Amino acid sequence: MKYRQLGTEKLRVSAIGLGCRPLTDLDGGKNEARANQVIHRAIDLGITLFDTADTYAMGLNEELLGKSIKGKRDQVVLADKFGITKNKPEAEGRPVDGRPEYVRAACEQCLRRLNTDVIDIYFLHRVDPEVPIEESVGAMKRLVEEGKVRYLGLSEAAPESIRRANTVHPIVVLQSEYSLWTRNYEKDSIPACRELGIGLMPYYPLGQGFLSGSFRGAHELDPRDSRKKMPRFQEENIGHNLDLLARFKQIADDNRCSVSQLALAWILAQADDFVPIPGTTSIAHLEENAGAADVELSAEDLARIERIFPREGSAAGARLTRERLVGLNI
Repeated sequence: MKYRQLGTEKLRVSAIGLGCRPLTDLDGGKNEARANQVIHRAIDLGITLFDTADTYAMGLNEELLGKSIKGKRDQVVLADKFGITKNKPEAEGRPVDGRPEYVRAACEQCLRRLNTDVIDIYFLHRVDPEVPIEESVGAMKRLVEEGKVRYLGLSEAAPESIRRANTVHPIVVLQSEYSLWTRNYEKDSIPACRELGIGLMPYYPLGQGFLSGSFRGAHELDPRDSRKKMPRFQEENIGHNLDLLARFKQIADDNRCSVSQLALAWILAQADDFVPIPGTTSIAHLEENAGAADVELSAEDLARIERIFPREGSAAGARLTRERLVGLNI
């Protein structure tokens, strides 16, 4: 595994991280043994960055991760997120909560569920439009001063929010959706990060599984799969998108790597502080993803990829439903 540094404070993490959210999808979160195998194999592969959130399976994801890394805590960089309160009993109708008092209360619960004394990177999962970002980050800063948190991050924040937050306390990394077919933030948030020396932690780096190369059509999706509602996975769009994927696969074949490895390697080639966090419940896919760190792309490879997936976008259909786009990039 290769390693990278995030932010001006130079936090060292593996070039490929692990998004832990899918691990509580295993048999409704009951297959802890399998989840433990994935996490332990990730550590064996040299992966150090593990991402979770208090909203994933209502805290069960944090608990699972905390149990799994017991005795291995010094090998792990824990990234945790708070602030999405939709469906939580204490939410009082607020879908997002960035109030200072909630910042502290959420952190105490996260620490308990993770069974740790300190969270390495603590993210505001979504910017609360009703609370000045300075107040939210000010409360997070106090957690750093108290030794409960080491570094601060933001998720899905707009350039102005990023800049204002960074004046209160250094932000080490921004987490946003970013992949070959979702490059929207190259126009605004990513330039702000470059300006301030903030790293990027892309989630959905494989386009919600589409860029893994195994997807063949909407008919494959389980009726309960959230992608059934996503525009890019609809029948009217999927044919065009599969044509793009076929062209992309040729470049992967030429580089003797898998489609998913090529998609992750492309992200790594964009900047030396971009660290994707693909999620998986499969050890084989985990090992495949980790191998992306060793894929070296030439200028010609990158130019060929750009012609298929340009910055302006070539995929058919929006990345998310209108409902799910609300609250992003605030």
